[in-house]
Amino acid sequence: MSVLTRDEAQTRAQLLDVRRYTIELDLTTGDETFDSVTVIGFATRADADTFVEVKPAELRSVTLDGQPLDPETLDGNRLPLKNLTAGEHELRVEAAMRYSRTGEGMHRFTDPTDGETYVYTQMFMDDVQRVFAAFDQPDLKSVFALSVKAPEGWTVLANGITEHTDGVWTAAPTPPISTYLVAVAAGPWHSVTTEHRGLPFGLHCRRSLAPYLDADADELLGITRQCYDRYHEKFTEPYPFDSYDQAFVPEFNAGAMENPGLVTFRDDFVYRSAVTDTERQTRAMVIAHEMAHMWFGDLVTLRWWDDIWLNESFAEYMGYQTLTEATRFTDTWTEFGVVRKGWGYDADQRPSTHPVAPEAVDDTASALLNFDGISYAKGASALRQLVAWLGEKDFLAGINTHFERHRFGNATLADFIDSLAAHTDRDVHAWADAWLRTTGVDTLTPRVTPAADATYTLQVERTGSRPHHIAVGLYDLDVADEGRHLQLRERLDLDVPQTEPRPIGKRPTLLLLNDGDLSYAKVRFDPESFEGVRTALSGLPEPLTRAVVWNALRDAVRDGELPATAYLETARTNLPHETDLALVQGVLGFASVQVADRYLAPEQRPAALATLASLCRDLIRRTEDGDHPGLRLIAVRHFIDVTAQPEPIAAWLADGIVPGGPELDPELRWRILSRLAVLGATDETAIAAELERDPSATGQEGAARCRAALPDPEAKARAWDQMFATDDLSNYLFTATAQGFWQPEQTELVRQYVPRYYRDAVAVAARRGPAIADVVGRWAFPVYAVDAETLGLGQACLREADPIPALRRKLVDQLDDLGRALRVREI
Repeated sequence: MSVLTRDEAQTRAQLLDVRRYTIELDLTTGDETFDSVTVIGFATRADADTFVEVKPAELRSVTLDGQPLDPETLDGNRLPLKNLTAGEHELRVEAAMRYSRTGEGMHRFTDPTDGETYVYTQMFMDDVQRVFAAFDQPDLKSVFALSVKAPEGWTVLANGITEHTDGVWTAAPTPPISTYLVAVAAGPWHSVTTEHRGLPFGLHCRRSLAPYLDADADELLGITRQCYDRYHEKFTEPYPFDSYDQAFVPEFNAGAMENPGLVTFRDDFVYRSAVTDTERQTRAMVIAHEMAHMWFGDLVTLRWWDDIWLNESFAEYMGYQTLTEATRFTDTWTEFGVVRKGWGYDADQRPSTHPVAPEAVDDTASALLNFDGISYAKGASALRQLVAWLGEKDFLAGINTHFERHRFGNATLADFIDSLAAHTDRDVHAWADAWLRTTGVDTLTPRVTPAADATYTLQVERTGSRPHHIAVGLYDLDVADEGRHLQLRERLDLDVPQTEPRPIGKRPTLLLLNDGDLSYAKVRFDPESFEGVRTALSGLPEPLTRAVVWNALRDAVRDGELPATAYLETARTNLPHETDLALVQGVLGFASVQVADRYLAPEQRPAALATLASLCRDLIRRTEDGDHPGLRLIAVRHFIDVTAQPEPIAAWLADGIVPGGPELDPELRWRILSRLAVLGATDETAIAAELERDPSATGQEGAARCRAALPDPEAKARAWDQMFATDDLSNYLFTATAQGFWQPEQTELVRQYVPRYYRDAVAVAARRGPAIADVVGRWAFPVYAVDAETLGLGQACLREADPIPALRRKLVDQLDDLGRALRVREI
């Protein structure tokens, strides 16, 4: 299939004015395909040739201005339109389209719990072509009028309000939107509906999840209302669509998708099992993020994919900031700092790094690779720095000017900067060049120098080129508390680079750069501060400050400046006293998944796991009073994941409860069974019994994960064949199988599969496309084979095997992380 180049898109945008799409979908034609009829009204500005895109199972007929075209002229996904004359035209395309099991196009899912079937669209980038014919690029916006024939008992959701007559659902025509934002979700949905400010709101999920959605409906709708109201306080442009539905759909690849009026979420966000408040906060942030897209991305849309940051960075920033301002989740930036920001830092230090706003994205295949920690986390961090430097009043004024100038149209980075510049005397164009057009992470290092009268001065050394407006926290030990806590003496505002050293008075116990986390940079400690951090980190008064410190320690480990064992020791000392759930979760996650499983040599791993298990036991004991259920749940989960002894968790599974609580819900039962499988302490009989107990989609994934994790050559061979020898697994079942297959306890057992991975991954990615390529590169990669041979095999694959772009990008990143792990092990 051909990818669309930027030059081709510019040429077509200059030629065409696309007026209206009339789309008829028939979902009653069978389990494999559906019928799609598209009528496109468009005008050409000159005599010319062009093309329309479509990826049919069968192209039945094509007519242009009433004259038939030969379906055999379809070349891949391009249908040529020859000898167009200037003026109005009508194109009609009739086709059968194939349902997807990879989350691309029209995804079809049958719920194993009750046998009900659901379909939904994910049209992103170029997947609209799997559903209907389109001039598929973001700057050819149009009105879309959609009708859907669906089985009896189904409800059809779309971008606009739908009406039902004689088995056909008709959606209100949309305002002008981009092709990739059209959405349909159909099935026997369970729905919760209400109105807010005269606008219909709806929540939708599979019927088998109805009790769980109902339990959280008040919270979900409350968050939605609070964000809606806060955005209307910030933005002068009102919400631009006729309704706001949120559909929780199965086997969704992303967290959510910002379809106007019909946001689709992965239905993992409908919680069947106990979750922490941080997980609820994450769900709320995604709600806020997607609603922000109604303005950033839907009302005003990027012209081409080089400006994806205009969608994602803004939604990321606004999601966290609005959640903090409008809801009970007031510490959202702590979770961003300890989890999300690391995603950006890591991506920005790999060979695949790119600017937040790259100057050239040549085609759609390249654009797809830029939906990463840079476009989301780094971009949001840059905007947070911009607000700190510019001031929120001028920032919001610029945003509202941007909406006014480009409503229902398209815009570029230059357009946005011009809108900001209209409201400030600061040089925002220079800021954009420094922050949005450059790559890499700056490093800030404090140099503390004695001055007169036993005082000190601070000079911040910068590795990098960006200007930074930061706060510097000066902390002293609380002598009245026997040195267990650190008190903030003063927080200094500082611009880097400095013009002269900054007096700081007496030397503090801890001098922390970027306190408050308003900039995007790695920070280091002076030697005295590092000693204070190791013993009193948990005594810092604000969780966001502690997040900055933990991130600095994480960066130091990854950069080879702090031994991995020192990070574990710091966690062992401080984490038993931590109160913030996001910090506990983030630190334990890095300590187990990266430090214990990858950064330490195999012979060091048992001691590391014992340290983490001991830490978790301390947290479990600390929460026996029942006052901290979220903290206890995190500790229980991580104890299960790191224990090397099967007997305690096997007893929990047999009893159905952790002593002192919690009772085992499906998530904990599958987690225990998965760990028992890794340790060789369960078998197929037990897995099958658990699946009978929980036959849900999540149960199917849990069973696949457990079966792939069994330390048995036959089990490994079956799992490998399911992933690579057939194309039967859905995106979620492929992920679950891959997650179970590679285990650090089983490196010798699966060593023969390491060289096979590169050959088989290239083949399956080529067959099944970008979504499965992403899963293959992320979850099926042999992450625990940390050795030079694996690195060499991967480099040879990149040179010689020609993997598709989505897999190539994943392999480049995985191999860079592998090389980093090898370097860390050498310390």
